[in-house]
Amino acid sequence: MTAATHSTLFPRVPDSADAVLEGLDPEQREVATALRGPVCVLAGAGTGKTRAITHRIAYGVRAGILQPSSVLAVTFTNRAAGEMRGRLRQLGAVGVQARTFHSAALRQLQYFWPKAVGGSMPRLVDRKIQLVADAAAACRIRLDRGELRDVTGEIEWSKVTQTVPADYAAAAAKAGRESPRDPAEIAQLYSVYEDLKRDRSVIDFEDVLLLTVAVLQDRHDIAEQVRAQYQHFVVDEYQDVSPLQQRLLELWLGERDDLCVVGDASQTIYSFTGATPDHLLDFRTRHPGATVVKLVRDYRSTPQVVHLANGLLAQARGRAADHRLELVSQRAAGPEPRYTEYTDEPAEAEGAARRIRELIDAGVPASEIAILFRTNSQSETYEQALADAGVPYQLRGAERFFDRPEVRRAIVNLRGAARFGGNDSRLDDAVDLPSQVRAVLSGEGWSTEPPAGSGAVRERWESLAALVNLAHDFTAAKQGATLADLVAELDERANAQHAPTVQGVTLASLHSAKGLEWDVVFLVGVAEGMMPITYAKTDEQIEEERRLLYVGVTRARERLHVSWALSRSPGGRPSRRPSRFLDGLRPGSTGAAGRGATGGAGGVERGYTSRPESVAPRRTQRTPARCRVCGRTLTDAGEMKLMRCEDCPSDMDEGLYERLREWRAEQARRSGQPAFCVFTDKTLMAIAEAVPDDAHELARIPGVGQRKLNRYGSDVLALCAGQDLAADGEKD
Repeated sequence: MTAATHSTLFPRVPDSADAVLEGLDPEQREVATALRGPVCVLAGAGTGKTRAITHRIAYGVRAGILQPSSVLAVTFTNRAAGEMRGRLRQLGAVGVQARTFHSAALRQLQYFWPKAVGGSMPRLVDRKIQLVADAAAACRIRLDRGELRDVTGEIEWSKVTQTVPADYAAAAAKAGRESPRDPAEIAQLYSVYEDLKRDRSVIDFEDVLLLTVAVLQDRHDIAEQVRAQYQHFVVDEYQDVSPLQQRLLELWLGERDDLCVVGDASQTIYSFTGATPDHLLDFRTRHPGATVVKLVRDYRSTPQVVHLANGLLAQARGRAADHRLELVSQRAAGPEPRYTEYTDEPAEAEGAARRIRELIDAGVPASEIAILFRTNSQSETYEQALADAGVPYQLRGAERFFDRPEVRRAIVNLRGAARFGGNDSRLDDAVDLPSQVRAVLSGEGWSTEPPAGSGAVRERWESLAALVNLAHDFTAAKQGATLADLVAELDERANAQHAPTVQGVTLASLHSAKGLEWDVVFLVGVAEGMMPITYAKTDEQIEEERRLLYVGVTRARERLHVSWALSRSPGGRPSRRPSRFLDGLRPGSTGAAGRGATGGAGGVERGYTSRPESVAPRRTQRTPARCRVCGRTLTDAGEMKLMRCEDCPSDMDEGLYERLREWRAEQARRSGQPAFCVFTDKTLMAIAEAVPDDAHELARIPGVGQRKLNRYGSDVLALCAGQDLAADGEKD
């Protein structure tokens, strides 16, 4: 299991600002060098977004343009923030703050509380479910464990959408939420929950954001102090921002616009928590002068995996789908995704475990394999199947690596051994760093052979084995490293939450797998009722389930196995069918033809303050596209670009078409992009058939669009008019 973009384990720190830019593709370099004003990075899965934004920060710092202490980078998980800090450290950008929204807000709230409120700040509760249970008891409402969890989720949603108890019922109805209890009851529970918190002088995680917002809104002197500290903001996973987080970001910014946001609307999978892609999709509207960079070069997955991912989104509907990015794999070809149908769920689990055993025996590391499922309740069947097959595994979403008791004890013992050195009898026979680590950890339960079976004993062994493996990697990267050097490395990794790789197959839900990747991914339970999940009823909910499957597909680098079971248990009625999302994509199935991606190719869109008069706004097609020759309704994306059937006669100007192709090749060479990113063959054919006279006619050709009209329109119209561009001088 690794984070979303490969890097060497212990890379050399770049020796200059220019060296930070080495190895970036043209679009990533645009991100890294766009250091002023609002910047929006639309980054598809596997396109190196974290690489782009960390190199952007590091380049700004190393070039002396950004002061490290003035930069605040925020994201959504401690793991992602830790990874960002680790990468910045490797790039020589020390001192930059990389935190979650909650961590950044909590730090500010703790600092300013005495000045803004006075006295001691209320205690922060780690888990609110007990408070919800107490509120239910006070209201004489009986809630089982599932209802407790669901009501807690409703309270969290209400707070991040800034909904007060009295408004809950109306807000839930407007948002189309299915309340787990009568809305009036949830509103009552929410109100009593808030009363209990006040009575006990405690706050929850959502209060951290709410209180920080309140302080910054009410105390202009404190807001100005924060703004004086932070002048430059970077927000990762911007499609997951809630209204409350967006409000906090606006207060941090004030009237400034030194903001860089990064996201992908097609990976919006947390709307049930209040996250919305609207802030990402509306960024250009709020900031007309923004630079927009699209990253579509997929360095993670093979063309076969990328083809399936693009196919899933091509059938999508809704606003996020209208802004999807069509990925272009940069890797060599690999095997086609495998689709397998099983009679029941135990057979599906046994089949996956058997195939994984074969892969491991063939040399694939267990840590590079994952089984991903829709709900955590599916995990147990796969744990048992893997244990029966003798396959090591780890559960994703469990306790963080450096928070595990056995890891904390191991580091304490390693630190003690490093301090006492030759006086520690455990090290008498150790000849190098790895053998020293093995000697110390043997007393903690590590052995050369893993324990049989599964459970807590096996998980503890896997944790210690990860430390042993790290010692080997550290020694290989740093000749002459001592035990004290390794302990210092572990301390830095703990601060950054940069966990070493655990040698075991990863079991994870699709939600918890976001941001991770493996060589081999098994997507299991991809059947109607599970994908999409039964309770997904509305069009918006169905589309989010599709995006969730898209996230799962794009976790795979090389091999992808998709499976489903016809019944839940052996002997059960085979009433299930494969997920509708696979229709038209898996062999032997039929389905609606997908639409071409309007998010389109990668590249850069420069901001503007007002619309040039010559630019026609993008048309929204409201009627079916019909062939201009025979009148047949068109469904194929290529035919719709030509506005005629593939078989209907063409009146294309062949000479113009060849001149357009030569011009496109030169544009692609100068920009470092594939030729189709300038215009596709079909678009060039459509231009050569229409031979437009002005910008309005050119804008009406599908595949041109406003951005390309701005960038290439004058050249294309000149070629259509028979002008020689070489004679007029080259244009950018």
